[in-house]
Amino acid sequence: MMNFSYSIPKLFILVNLLHFSTVAAFAPYDSVFVSIPSGNYTVGAKGHLLNPERVVSVDSFEISTTEITNASFEKFVTATGYVTDAERYHNALVFEPGLEEFRWMEDSNANWRYPNGKSRGGIEDKMNHPVTTISYEDALQYCLWANVRLPSLDEWEIASRAGSDATYYWGMNKDSLSAFANIWQARNHKTESKEDGYLYTAPVARFRPNAFGLYDMYGNVFEFCSGTLTSDGKDVVHARGGSWWCSKNACNFFNSVDIGRVHRRASFSNQGFRVVKSQK
Repeated sequence: MMNFSYSIPKLFILVNLLHFSTVAAFAPYDSVFVSIPSGNYTVGAKGHLLNPERVVSVDSFEISTTEITNASFEKFVTATGYVTDAERYHNALVFEPGLEEFRWMEDSNANWRYPNGKSRGGIEDKMNHPVTTISYEDALQYCLWANVRLPSLDEWEIASRAGSDATYYWGMNKDSLSAFANIWQARNHKTESKEDGYLYTAPVARFRPNAFGLYDMYGNVFEFCSGTLTSDGKDVVHARGGSWWCSKNACNFFNSVDIGRVHRRASFSNQGFRVVKSQK
């Protein structure tokens, strides 16, 4: 799988975690950033059609420790008056238990304030959950306002792996997933799945972080990334890491290798994002 062309010193990981624990005590998690050093990294996997194993070179960057929350997105909307694609087009796709596998409902009332539709309640008590039911274009507009950007496909993968050369940042054992990620625990989507305490999204930083101190790199919500695969057109964008909907029997994108595809204007209730800042 992935090997750094140089090893990440344990001191680097320790300093990042100490910095995170100190700053996070006084700031929202999604405003705390972890520094990733520049270098050559091996990403992808042998035989993977969309993400073959290769060496990439990246400059140093900083990545938010969590996904952007409803609270932060609300500040953006309040400051700018921005109207999301779901609010304009009334075409958001949401989920409720009982639907056939890979089936979603179009809900004209769903948007970031009502990510699963108005009948299922709003975000008043979920301001520390990741913002969802937004499109790639919505995420870009937030980034412009906040003076940040989306991670590239390679940056996201490097950050998610946190020095691991395995499919998952803790190794190859999928059974450890429930400690690190909010996913769908049931065998199928016919009935509710609350084994981990959450039917849909969970508050950010509720599960264990990876070695870089980054939370929810897998599960909770798919995270938009910049960049395109050569086989895709201009209207296709990418998201990584899986979501609360993904299970061991369906979707299964909660890893550091797979790359999801979605229309740039589509708004799903399991899509969100985290952000990065370039270091000078």
